Formats: sequence, C-alpha cells, structure tokens
Amino acid sequence: MQFKTLMIVQVAVQPMRRRGKGALGVRCDFIGSQTNLIVVASTTLMLFAGRFGLAPSANRKASAGLRLEVRDSGLQTGDPAGFTLADTLACGSVGHIIGVGVVLGLKNIGAI
Repeated sequence: MQFKTLMIVQVAVQPMRRRGKGALGVRCDFIGSQTNLIVVASTTLMLFAGRFGLAPSANRKASAGLRLEVRDSGLQTGDPAGFTLADTLACGSVGHIIGVGVVLGLKNIGAI
C-alpha cells in the first residue's frame, strides 16, 4: 500500500489598505451640499415632467412618433391628472439616476 504525503503551506494574508476614497468617493456633508441640491433638483424636475404630462406615465403612453396618448391603465388614483403611485416611484427613480449621473460627471471633471 502506498501513502501520499500532504504538504501544508502557510500563507500570510495582509489586510487590504484603503488608498483615498477610490474612484467613486462622493461626499454629501449637509443638506445644502452641491450633491444634495443636484439630486433634489433633478428628482423634482422629473416628477414635475411626469405630473404635468411632459413624460410618459401609466395613463399616458408614448407612441411611435413620441406623442403621448391617453389610455386607461386601470390604476386607481385621486389625482386630477391621473398621476399614480407607480408614476411617482418611476419618475423619482429616473430623477435620482439622472442626478447621480450629473454628480459623478461633475466629480469626474473636477467641478465638485
């Protein structure tokens, strides 16, 4: 009968060191910071566009010519313009995405 020997190797692992903030280090110090104002402004503009019919929503779909056509989505709403909870969440999300893009773009060129 043959026996195989195992060789045990010890490896020393050093902890990772943080060097600066990294590529995506963005600071949001206080409520009036530039980052906060940009995200709030972009989200507000997107919600405004959705509420007043400048962007597609659950009750206004975009046609092939990018015209908004009114349709009944079946969603309940108490808003006179038909702005639903789904519209609020969608427009708020898109507004945040636009705001983060603007902040990261300005951070990349060194304006923030």
